[in-house]
Amino acid sequence: MDETRVSGSPGPAGSGPAAARRFPPVHWQWSAFGSLQPSELYAALALRAAVFVVEQGCAFLDPDGHDANAHHLLGWRAAPAGGHEALVAYLRVLPPRQKYAEPSIGRVITHPGYRGIGLGWALMEEGVARTRAAFPGFAIRLGAQQHLRRFYEGLGFAPACAPYDEDGIAHIEMLLPALASGRPRE
Repeated sequence: MDETRVSGSPGPAGSGPAAARRFPPVHWQWSAFGSLQPSELYAALALRAAVFVVEQGCAFLDPDGHDANAHHLLGWRAAPAGGHEALVAYLRVLPPRQKYAEPSIGRVITHPGYRGIGLGWALMEEGVARTRAAFPGFAIRLGAQQHLRRFYEGLGFAPACAPYDEDGIAHIEMLLPALASGRPRE
């Protein structure tokens, strides 16, 4: 299913740092891999490569075999008159048992030109909300870069393991508890 929603500041839940900052209106697109248009997939892979491979200097194969089974959350900035939308935020969600027992959020990116304005917080709020709706009753796991630990703790995630090295960058697995009212799907 391909779902879209438009938001500006504050983020979807209206809390946290996004509520205190302003960012341009963002069109959120939640899509299964098979629903992505070639241009949308290209934009996502290009942003992932620009940040994870070039900016962070990590030589690794980003398309890791999990994308086809994932949902993708793309944050598009509205285009100026006559222009094209720009992908400014992205994350992917793997279903339970794809990589972990829980659904997992990964490949979290805010475009370098849109950092520090609350968009990353809004991206994560939107991603958590979409993940909870798709997989009610499950906790949510993510592998965070260690230097972003406090950011994710602010969203309710807690460390779930000791720090580890991934592609030369310190990471830590973190877990967001399931909501009390949901039941895991079998």
